Amino acid sequence: MSSTPSSLAQQISDALKPVLRGPVPVGLRVWDGSSTGPAQGPVVVLRSPDALRRLLWSPGELGAAQAYVTGELDVDGDVGEALDVARAALAARGVKRPAAGTLARSAPRLVALAREVGAWGTPLPPPMSQARLRGRLHSLGRDRSAISHHYDLSNTFYELLLDPHMAYSSAWWTGNPSTTGQSLESAQGAKLDLVCRKLGLHEGSRLLDVGCGWGSLSLYAAEHFGAQVTGVTIAAEQKTFIDARVRERGLEDRVEIRLQDYRDVTDGPYDAVASIEMGEHVGQGNYPTYVSVLRDAVKPGGRVLVQQMSRRGRHPGGGPFIESFIAPDMHMRPVGETVELLESGGLEVRDVHALREHYVWTVHAWLDTFEKNWAGVVDLVGEEVARVWRLYLVGSAQAFRDGRMGVDQILTRRAGGAPVAHDTVR
Repeated sequence: MSSTPSSLAQQISDALKPVLRGPVPVGLRVWDGSSTGPAQGPVVVLRSPDALRRLLWSPGELGAAQAYVTGELDVDGDVGEALDVARAALAARGVKRPAAGTLARSAPRLVALAREVGAWGTPLPPPMSQARLRGRLHSLGRDRSAISHHYDLSNTFYELLLDPHMAYSSAWWTGNPSTTGQSLESAQGAKLDLVCRKLGLHEGSRLLDVGCGWGSLSLYAAEHFGAQVTGVTIAAEQKTFIDARVRERGLEDRVEIRLQDYRDVTDGPYDAVASIEMGEHVGQGNYPTYVSVLRDAVKPGGRVLVQQMSRRGRHPGGGPFIESFIAPDMHMRPVGETVELLESGGLEVRDVHALREHYVWTVHAWLDTFEKNWAGVVDLVGEEVARVWRLYLVGSAQAFRDGRMGVDQILTRRAGGAPVAHDTVR
């Protein structure tokens, strides 16, 4: 990639050197057409001075994400490769994420340049796709708003992303699908079957599905194991979708879906309880209440299976982008801490089954489907929301690949009932 020392791209790159402790690690092209940086690999494109303005006020992940979803910043090439190259270079240089507003103090040359090119001013408003929640953290009303922001986008949108089961959680694969050829639908079916077998479901078993999503487990348990299922969700779009599938499959006598908060479930005991990737959304302070609900809902000796994401580090919500655009108020923790909370809440942990690599393959399959349906997604939700989800899927696959996030099936049992020889099913 050719460049001249006096080009705007080169001036921006030079002004960023004190912050990045070196040159911009990827190619850079700016709105006047000038470019600089490596001749090979992805190129970050600043399409507008507003991209620089956002980065000045919110340096790091949030500002870059805001600029990307609005189209003020783009990537010429593979988004994932650009993230990988930048992350590796900055880690090697020991660069830490700058705090909001610090560029104005640490990069005076960049501020001066921003003034010259019209990129300086008050903070721009957040993108329309960014969450705006009000109320006390994890109050019933705020939780409904947080879930609605993510899950009520539209059932049609999720049909353009997920498999026919409509399972929005990690699948269980027999091996790397690039070599086995296994489909996402097959892997999600295997996961649902595994959960049902771990719970010991059989004809007539009463199952409570907490945070039932689009009903993949509720429907599977009823159809394939003869279970009597109650599913609860606080996403109205999900209930509408599942109710239609229940009618289509003639399962009205086996599946009941309630628009109900988990804290309002009082009609136990059930023979078994499952909660698939819902515990991340209840919050740190409410997690003991969540465990108490699961325990009280199952009969003595009954099994409770929790499939849940884990995370280490300073961002239990997933980081500024996830917390602002995807899953506001989410809280994750290391799996050992979740095990401790389950045990402290009166559930005996019988098995912990790590599925981290399985989530990498799952997200890659979602991303492949998403990109194939890109035109339909944009027609449905607009390009800004589509770009939010592309960034989310790419970043999520990397987080699980790199071990910054994990996911586990934790099988537990309430005390009492008949002695159990073993619970592990694989």
